[in-house]
Amino acid sequence: MKTTVPQWLTQGLVTLLVVAASLTAYDRWVLRPALVIGVVDVAEVYRAKEAEFTQILTKALSQPASEEERQKALVMARAFAQRLPLALDELQRECNCLVILRTAVAGPTPNTIDLTAQLRRKVAAP
Repeated sequence: MKTTVPQWLTQGLVTLLVVAASLTAYDRWVLRPALVIGVVDVAEVYRAKEAEFTQILTKALSQPASEEERQKALVMARAFAQRLPLALDELQRECNCLVILRTAVAGPTPNTIDLTAQLRRKVAAP
């Protein structure tokens, strides 16, 4: 005697399988990456560049910076201003996470990663 599985049971199992696969995919590709937060200390990176800029302009207090040194400092500052927003966008794409300022986060969590070092490398002069 041949027993057959009722059609409603087969459809129910297929539906259950599709829903479970969809929820797993959503969790893996949408929810988990959204929970990761990358923090950057832009102020720290900015202060380091500002110190570098100031050092070029005030190499020695006894002798003022030459016109060439001033131009070099201005070009460096302009390049930094252009690279910073691009570097922040690249960080967000590379880590596939939300990137926010460190000052916007009350404290570290297991889902936060510090991306300040990567930002510093990206805006460094080539």
